[in-house]
Amino acid sequence: MKSLLNHMVIELVDFPEQISIEEMSGDKVTTLELKVAQDDLGKVIGRRGRTAMAMRIILSAAAAKQRKRAVLEIMD
Repeated sequence: MKSLLNHMVIELVDFPEQISIEEMSGDKVTTLELKVAQDDLGKVIGRRGRTAMAMRIILSAAAAKQRKRAVLEIMD
């Protein structure tokens, strides 16, 4: 899951070296905390949150394959 998110985000941002992803796995839920450079925050969220929503849908589909739930949190 972490590598999938990293692959998606690295293509969106201008400062890929400042991407930080922390993955916390539980029995049924995997939580991913994403931190990017302040200048890239708008690119990751997108207009009206559409980019963030698309990433959440892709992660949910990948998690469903493992019979889990994925939660993406974008940190400031």
